[in-house]
Amino acid sequence: MPTIKYILTKIHVWRYKHISQRQFIYILSILIGFLSGVGAVVLKNLTHFFQHLLEGNLVRYYHQAFYFVFPIIGLAIVYLVIKYIIRNKVSHGIPSTLFAISKRKGIMEKYKMYASIITAPITVGFGGSVGLEGPTVATGAAISSNIARFFHLNQTTRTLLIGCAAAGAMSSIFKAPIAAIIFAIEVFSLDLTIASMLPLLLASISAIITSYFFFGSDVLLPFKLEDVFTINDVPFFVFLGVVTGVTSIYFTEVYDRIQKVFDKIDSPIKRLFVGSIGLGLLVYFIPPLYGEGFDIINNLINGNPEEALQNNFMNLDLTNVWIVILLLLGLVLFKVIASALTFGAGGVGGIFAPTLFMGSLMGHAVAKIINNIGFFKNPVSESNFTLVGMAGLMAGVLHAPLTAIFLIAEVTGGYELFIPLMITAAISYSITKYAHPHSVYAMELGRKGELITHDKDHAVLTLMDMSKVIETNFVTLFPVMSLGEVVREAVVKSNRNIFPVIGKKNKELLGIILLDDIRPIMFDQTLYETVYVKELMQKPPAIINLEKDKMTDIMKKFQTTGAWNLPVIKDNMYYGFISKSKLLTVYRKKLIEVTS
Repeated sequence: MPTIKYILTKIHVWRYKHISQRQFIYILSILIGFLSGVGAVVLKNLTHFFQHLLEGNLVRYYHQAFYFVFPIIGLAIVYLVIKYIIRNKVSHGIPSTLFAISKRKGIMEKYKMYASIITAPITVGFGGSVGLEGPTVATGAAISSNIARFFHLNQTTRTLLIGCAAAGAMSSIFKAPIAAIIFAIEVFSLDLTIASMLPLLLASISAIITSYFFFGSDVLLPFKLEDVFTINDVPFFVFLGVVTGVTSIYFTEVYDRIQKVFDKIDSPIKRLFVGSIGLGLLVYFIPPLYGEGFDIINNLINGNPEEALQNNFMNLDLTNVWIVILLLLGLVLFKVIASALTFGAGGVGGIFAPTLFMGSLMGHAVAKIINNIGFFKNPVSESNFTLVGMAGLMAGVLHAPLTAIFLIAEVTGGYELFIPLMITAAISYSITKYAHPHSVYAMELGRKGELITHDKDHAVLTLMDMSKVIETNFVTLFPVMSLGEVVREAVVKSNRNIFPVIGKKNKELLGIILLDDIRPIMFDQTLYETVYVKELMQKPPAIINLEKDKMTDIMKKFQTTGAWNLPVIKDNMYYGFISKSKLLTVYRKKLIEVTS
């Protein structure tokens, strides 16, 4: 009876013989698009099941206090599932995917194929104030990564298939195939070439067909554009761009600071307790913060803010437009806090939905302010501002202006809002980019210099493995060694022209000796016992710290010093050398690999 290994070998051999590499990538992109679509369907249905069961039945028909209890229960269940069932850390979807691309050559662990499907619906269904887009992308990315590994595909192809998974997930969720492709290119820094475009397109089409098969024509943001854009509205959309830019900075700052607070809490139980209690209190007093919030967004788009805000704790008079505006702005302020608390407590989700939520609220509030301050004769469209506000915040927070523009354009079924979308997104992105060079997705990686970007030189340096450029076959010297010992023990036995000088006890790097330094006296045997290493050694032009320096830092040190060899230390001890020639050779190989 043939073994599994034998069958798999036969499959691989048949594939190599009968299907070209390009055709095979096309087939896999269709498969990955389908699987990403199925993942989106499963995540959405599970979440809606939990949310309808809990919020729809228990909260509305029994007691408001469940708003406080459910987030705590949900986050506790997620903690137990991660600890005892998954038994691995479940990171935020898109940041963990970016890390896999940047530092793990696109390799993602197998458990990530199902981890988010289990934990994200519980997090959001029980009231976690986050979205499902990130977990959907992470699930598809993990599936695509492991499929690529199974078929022994290289790093470049793995990265492309991860991009296909991202495009498929977004296409299935929003039924916006073009925006999904742009999202994959913008967020994952894929190269827009014919070779990459067709697989992304096939994955996006496959996913959206899967979505239509399961969900029919239902869309997440159903909207038909009625109010047309006029040239007189341009100043208002410029103002909206500024407002959403400032709001994006607020989102990024608050989110980052709360995450840093939770990072300082060592115990996961303490993080769970603090985060879940804080989230429970927020949701109890502000019920619209429960879950993703797409019902609220749709109410705003359809001009029904009162319906979205009717469940306010103080039962304020919603016939007063200024109270409505204050409540909308309050939701903007607290949504990011609720999202950060959800993540801090160990919840699994994404920030895409919170970004849309806050953008819609801010856009609607700005429109209401313009229409009610009494300075302008012609009112602006509140529904249009709600949509464009979403694009503005998406462009700022996610650093994805093109995705924002095309997503809203596709959702509205036309391009009548294209000009205001471009104005607002461009201004918001520019303001936020100035304050924060990296998006919320890429903040941590960006600070470490481990983020893949569209800058090809930086991308290649980030992908390079430092261990492959370090050489350790250098003869070491000690300060007390004489010139004679250097000649007999080092010069004669080594084919190198540089020698590290280290301490005998702790192997600390004390200096270096170049062959050129001793060549004038090397053959004068009268100096062999009178001249010592400590007199000949010099400080290296720069030192590379294996634990702190990134590949970009190393390249800068070579450029600044003009040196051909620089010593490497690890734990403050001598470790080896990096040569410029070795560095450039590995760089060239990686450049060919990345751009092939």
